[in-house]
Amino acid sequence: MNDGDVVLVRVANIEREAADVLSLELCPMSAGEQLPVWEPGAHLDLHAGNGQIRQYSLCGDPADRSQWRIAILRVPDGRGGSAWFHDELSIGDEIKVSGPRNNFKLEAAPSYVFIAGGIGITPILSMIDAANQSGVPWELAYGGRSRESMAFLDRFRGHFERVTIVPQNESGLIDIDAVLGEQVEGRRIYCCGPEPLIAAVEAAMADRHAEALHVERFRASIDDTASGSEFDVELAASGRQIHVAAGQSIIDALAETGVEVDFSCREGTCGTCETAVLSGIPEHRDSVLTPEEKDANDCMMICVGRCLQGPLVLDL
Repeated sequence: MNDGDVVLVRVANIEREAADVLSLELCPMSAGEQLPVWEPGAHLDLHAGNGQIRQYSLCGDPADRSQWRIAILRVPDGRGGSAWFHDELSIGDEIKVSGPRNNFKLEAAPSYVFIAGGIGITPILSMIDAANQSGVPWELAYGGRSRESMAFLDRFRGHFERVTIVPQNESGLIDIDAVLGEQVEGRRIYCCGPEPLIAAVEAAMADRHAEALHVERFRASIDDTASGSEFDVELAASGRQIHVAAGQSIIDALAETGVEVDFSCREGTCGTCETAVLSGIPEHRDSVLTPEEKDANDCMMICVGRCLQGPLVLDL
C-alpha cells in the first residue's frame, strides 16, 4: 500500500481514553496480513461514512504491523467527521483508510523537548517511545483543559521526572519559557496542539537559533485560506490555462474544468495535495512545508496555496 492508496481495515477494539476521546485499534482484513510500516509522527486519513475524511495521528507501536492505533477527539463544533466516528463506529466494522503519511518526522537529535496540547499528545507518544529506545534524553510538557480531558496520562507513569502535566483548570497554561529553559545546542523541540499553543511556542523559539522547532497543526495557520486575488495556473502536461478566481482554491478551480487531484483535509495540514511547481512563485499558506521548503518554491499545497508571481506552472 502506498501513500494515497485507500484500503479497508477492521475495527478490532475501541477504548475510551478520556472525556470525548476514543482510541481505535485497526487491523488488516485478513488474518496474518501485515500493515504498512510507519514512523513516529505519521498519520492516517480515515474515511467517515458520511463522506468526510479526517486525519488522525498513529499512536501505537511502529514495530507492531498487526495493528494501527489512533485516537479521535470529538469536536462539538466541527463538521461532523469526529462525531461520526464516535457515534456510528463499532467493533468489527470495516473502514476505509489511506496512508500512512508523515509530515512530522522525528529527526535525530542529542535531546528533545515535546510540548503537547490536548489531542496533540497522540503523535508525541511514539516519539517518546523512540527516544526511550534510543536512550536520547527527553522532556514533555502536556497541557489540557482538565485531567479528565487529557488522554493517555497513564502512559507517563514512571517518567514523572521528565513529564510536566498542566491541566488548565488546576495550573493555568503551560509556561513555555520555563519548559524550554536555556538553549541546548542541537536540541529539537516538537509541538502539536491548538493554534494558540503553537503560536506561543513559535514566539518563544524565535531567537533560539541553536535549536530546531517542529510543529504540527490541526488547522492551517492562515484562516482565510481561500481568499486573495485571482490568478491563472498552467498545467505543464497539456499547457492548459486554468483561471482561479478570488476566494476560490486551486483544487476547486481544477475540479470545475474536470481535472481531479488527490486531496483530503483542504486546510493545508495533511500534505495529500502536494504538487510540484515548475515555474512561478506560490504563496504558501499551508502548515506542512518547512520554511526552507517554502523558500525553495518548488512545490505547494494546492488546497490553500495561491500565487505571488505568475505564471504558476504546476506539474499536472
